[in-house]
Amino acid sequence: MLEEQLLKLFPLHMREKLKRADIDQRTLEEIRIRAGQPLMFLYGDGEYFLEESSDALCRDCERGYRMTRGDLEEMVGFLCNYSMYAYEEQLRMGYLTLQGGHRVGVAGEVALQQGRIVRLQHIYFLNIRIAREKKGCAKPLVEAVRDAHGIYNTLILSPPGVGKTTYLRDAIRILSEGDSTHPGMKVGVVDERSELGAEYLGIPQNDLGPRTDVLEGAGKSEGIYMLLRSMSPQVIAVDELGAKDDFEAVTRAFHSGCRLIGTVHGEDIESLQRICGFFSWSGKGEIGRFVVLQKDADGRRSMQVYNSRMEQVGGQLL
Repeated sequence: MLEEQLLKLFPLHMREKLKRADIDQRTLEEIRIRAGQPLMFLYGDGEYFLEESSDALCRDCERGYRMTRGDLEEMVGFLCNYSMYAYEEQLRMGYLTLQGGHRVGVAGEVALQQGRIVRLQHIYFLNIRIAREKKGCAKPLVEAVRDAHGIYNTLILSPPGVGKTTYLRDAIRILSEGDSTHPGMKVGVVDERSELGAEYLGIPQNDLGPRTDVLEGAGKSEGIYMLLRSMSPQVIAVDELGAKDDFEAVTRAFHSGCRLIGTVHGEDIESLQRICGFFSWSGKGEIGRFVVLQKDADGRRSMQVYNSRMEQVGGQLL
């Protein structure tokens, strides 16, 4: 069953139907809402649809309840407390963060000014990403990237939807907390889109550990520089590196004696070659560990670990 906070996002006429539906929020990953298309629930083993004629979930897209434009307009009203202006900046970035850490991605028609997005309007596509802290999931990953100075500079690589942000979040917590054999480390987090801390009114909703400082909303390169100047981190954590400026800022962090743990999009170790400027940056051996995350058809995750020469040095199920 969906928790009350999520139920309240849906149109009034749908709430009783959703309460009766066999929705398991414990394993639910996303809810996709598109005007004119079936309401979709994504689990590790695939897509399910809320049947039009019953309260059951089914695999058949054609039998699913189709969300109307009116449904979407009502949902956007609930999301923004009927004040689009108050949420304009978050909407311009393409998401809203809810209390409890759930995130709602938004899409629709954008308004441009001099080629720059100034607002999002006519929102008819929503993606509710279910917040779920999986404490302990990154323990094997952290053990694989530790060295005598804390951790190797580490990049975590996977396609979207495999869980690299979830593993990065838990790795931050583990490094920050420390344990009986590893002292806790000061971690600075650049949380450009609130995906790591899930900040609500500036307060992280996710547990990132007692020695973690979070910079929300800043771009990755600007955020890295700011944390280096102001918070003296031992480790900087950043999600979804990719632009040339990101890597230049990361190099600055290396030269400041700070370690990095970050994520990049990609399917395998070879796909790193397609990242702009990557090899001129990584060829100096600054990255000590590359961790490739994968997910099989049953939703099980695994990792392969590579050293600075991109030679595989480990791997296991997660």
